[in-house]
Amino acid sequence: MRDAAAAEAGMSVIVKTVAGWLRVPVLVYGIYTVLYGHLSPGGGFAGGVMIATGLALGTLAYGQPRSRAKTARARAGVLESSGALLFLAAAFIGVMSAGVFFANVLPTPPTRWFTLASSGLIPLYNIGIALKVAGGLFVAFCALAGMQRVFASDDDGGEGA
Repeated sequence: MRDAAAAEAGMSVIVKTVAGWLRVPVLVYGIYTVLYGHLSPGGGFAGGVMIATGLALGTLAYGQPRSRAKTARARAGVLESSGALLFLAAAFIGVMSAGVFFANVLPTPPTRWFTLASSGLIPLYNIGIALKVAGGLFVAFCALAGMQRVFASDDDGGEGA
């Protein structure tokens, strides 16, 4: 039978150490993938998955007390909702400016091509998608972690039914 306090404390020292080394580079690479997604392979979805992976990696390694689990789920829900609102706001900029939904209304002079700010509204779309994907996947992770906690606490050490 698993002790609930031990399950919430996280994993072994080795896993915590490796997660501490990997968490920040995974998050930074996810942000890089989102910001440069219009110039290279990647974008909002791939970067959002990487960001959610970095958040889940830290939670898996270090554990999460029950009191913080609901807070993390609520913050991830706010992140997801703000991503959807940013995506729709950027899409409505096209409606207001050009009369077309998703119109890329920020022109780029040829001297600025292939730079970070060379694609108009597309980086805003990528950021909105990344926030939506990262928040949604982390909410799903928190929900599954909560279900695992419920099943672990109901375990009486006997065999299944």
